[in-house]
Amino acid sequence: MSDAPEGPDEAASENPAAAPAEAPSAEASEAAAPSRSHGRIAVRPTRRPRDLMEETRVKNAWLARVLTLFPGMFPGPLGESLTGRALAEGLWALDRVDLREFGLGRHRAVDDTPAGGGAGMVLRADVVSAALDAAPTPGPVICLSPRGRPFDQAFAKALSEGPGATFLCGRFEGVDQRVIEARGMIEVSLGDFVMTGGEIAAMALIDATVRLIPRVLGNAESVEEESFSHGLLEAPHYTKPALWEGREIPEVLLSGHHARISQWRREEAERLTKERRPDLWRALRGE
Repeated sequence: MSDAPEGPDEAASENPAAAPAEAPSAEASEAAAPSRSHGRIAVRPTRRPRDLMEETRVKNAWLARVLTLFPGMFPGPLGESLTGRALAEGLWALDRVDLREFGLGRHRAVDDTPAGGGAGMVLRADVVSAALDAAPTPGPVICLSPRGRPFDQAFAKALSEGPGATFLCGRFEGVDQRVIEARGMIEVSLGDFVMTGGEIAAMALIDATVRLIPRVLGNAESVEEESFSHGLLEAPHYTKPALWEGREIPEVLLSGHHARISQWRREEAERLTKERRPDLWRALRGE
């Protein structure tokens, strides 16, 4: 014959662990509640419900807010490698604002024909302003445009030292000049060429800026020694093997003499800058 109890009542009486637990008191529930963030997590107003799977945002993280017709392009490459890891760790944050959500009428129109005639379409001032005004804008508002001021390392450094930046990615023929002026936008260009839109340019600006945020690269010396940090192009790099296809690493780099290595790198940086970027060389010399 089995020694097991004949019914559930006997089982509960002989095994106290199997009995239903009492409801926890209010004091116990409060003690068991997860600890608060103590100000580390930022809370901000949004036009749409927050995705429950969205990553938490560390308070005061550098924020890139991107206004675009193609939010699916972001984070794109910014979600990979060092910038992607920094994004996951909360060292910087990314807000994607879909301009189409602020479009007008049944078809959410965001553009119209240029005043005075001409080819293409122009992003409307009322649509862009509505997107900008929907939430506080961190730092300067940058309009990516081929007619803007050239982007450089000094600009990236200045951006990295602020709270963030807002990037308006132009499309079509451009953006209504009135909203550019009214919202104090800074027009910025990557160079003397034209792209189909500002999204890729915005990614380049964000990448160049985010890598300057403390702890993103992990090695502060990397930032100090790279091109443009001292107004010069960077000296050439070498690594193993010491001999490759008959080409050797410069002997000075294998000498272990740090002063000589530093001098060689400086001389090479000056030589390359003179040859390839005479404009930088003249600026360095104050000419």
